[in-house]
This record gives sequence, C-alpha cells and structure tokens, in this order.
Amino acid sequence: MILRNATPADASAVAALGSEAFCAAFAYLYRPEDLNAFLAASHSTEKAAAEIADPAMRVHLAVGDAGELLGLCKLVLACGWPEHARTERVVELKQLYTDPAATGRGIGAALMDWALAEAAALDAGEMQLSVWSGNDGAQRFYSRYGFAKMADIHFIVGEQRDEEFLFAKLL
Repeated sequence: MILRNATPADASAVAALGSEAFCAAFAYLYRPEDLNAFLAASHSTEKAAAEIADPAMRVHLAVGDAGELLGLCKLVLACGWPEHARTERVVELKQLYTDPAATGRGIGAALMDWALAEAAALDAGEMQLSVWSGNDGAQRFYSRYGFAKMADIHFIVGEQRDEEFLFAKLL
C-alpha cells in the first residue's frame, strides 16, 4: 500500500470509492431518490475534483500495488462545528473511507495516522468528525484513537434526518 496526496487525475476514482463505500454502509437507510440525489451532490467526479483542488482541504489516498484505490481520507482545514470547538484551530475529518472489499487490512488506521499527523503539522488543537449514531464499529475505531462524543448532531440525506454524533479529540 502506498499513501499519497490525491491529484486531479484521481477525481473519478475518489468519487467512485466515496459512493461505493457510502452505499455499502448506508444505502439501506434511504429512499432511492434521496440516496441518488445525495450521491450526485456529494460523490460526483466534479465534487471530488473541487475538493482535491481546494487549498482548504487535504485529500489523501491509500493505493494498492496495482494502482487501485483502497481508501481515502478528507481533512477540512476549518471547524465544521464551531459551537463545539474547544481550541482556536480546529480541523474536521470529513471522510475516512476504505474499499469495502479491503476492510481489515490496516488502511483506515494508516489514513487516520496521516490525518492526525497532518493536523499536528497544521498546528491544529482539535479534530472533529461526525459519525452515524448507529455505526458502532466506526465509533469504536475513533474511540481507539482518543476521540470522544461531544454532542448530538444531524446529517441530512434528502428528506431523511439522521442522528449523528460529533466526536472530537484534542491534539
């Protein structure tokens, strides 16, 4: 596995993996029309290209030996929930996705290690992230890294409002 920053040429693969990973974990929760609209807005090639080009974001990839995209991590260099910020400089872990077929290979851990190191290099004092209230596995993963629940928040997909947890960690 090679860890590297995303380039504009990666936009299509980033969009595809984002959509695939989101659907593998959450598609069953949503009406098809809501899911399709969400994916078109949040996981399109255009959206991925804009995020990769955005100087206020960092997109990091885990790539396999054959060049296949195994995972991705998006770090937003701004606070997503300023009302819950405990330090002056807060970053948001926007997405940490692995290829559903590659789960359990240490990809998520490698990407989380990168995100924490990147946040430290940016002199961030805190990292925030949102996690679905029903995703116990992700909550355990984040807890192992020292993240703790800070607040109840919401995530909207179409007409559905999901109960989410805001997790945060002081750095």
